[in-house]
Amino acid sequence: MNVLSFRETEIILSKYKIPFCKTEIFNSKEKAFLFAKKVGFPVALKIHGQKVFHKSELGGVKINVNEDNFYSVWDQIIKNVEGKIIEGILVQEMVCGKEVALGMNRDDQFGPTIMFGLGGIFIEIIKDVSLRVVPIDKNEAIKMIKEIKGFKILDGLRGGEKVDINKLADMLVNISNLSLKEENIKSIDFNPVIINKSNALVTDFRIIV
Repeated sequence: MNVLSFRETEIILSKYKIPFCKTEIFNSKEKAFLFAKKVGFPVALKIHGQKVFHKSELGGVKINVNEDNFYSVWDQIIKNVEGKIIEGILVQEMVCGKEVALGMNRDDQFGPTIMFGLGGIFIEIIKDVSLRVVPIDKNEAIKMIKEIKGFKILDGLRGGEKVDINKLADMLVNISNLSLKEENIKSIDFNPVIINKSNALVTDFRIIV
């Protein structure tokens, strides 16, 4: 069981038109800093590797990194993961919106099954998710989104901003298509996907083969 490399993941996401935030991988903090400056601070820094499964627990994820502390945060991450084999450190733009999670597991009996729910810690604590066996179309994807208890949060609860559920539905359909065609992929974990009124962007990804 291996995690796809960043480049392999990038190719898959592009192939199936799954949008993700501006991201690049580096082993040089000087080059990483230049990219961060181009993207615009603050940024997120995250380790990525084929044998890395719990980035946060290893101290390999830092968000809201600014220009003044970029180098020190980079050095701290490298220290935290000393002895671990990593491909490099991802530098990502910070994206604002609500967090959701999308995923897929390939079941021995039913085949690929898609999951949708609120992202971040909510998915682990509340377990408020919807599931479908692929393939699904856009209408079914919208039903998946609307049937979770937390949908009100996405639909502008108490004056909050409504998100573009059509963009989420498109992403679910694209994951369905990916799951059918890429039979070597055992599971997909996109958490969080940041969704707002105009975009849905994958910000953290793990594809296992």
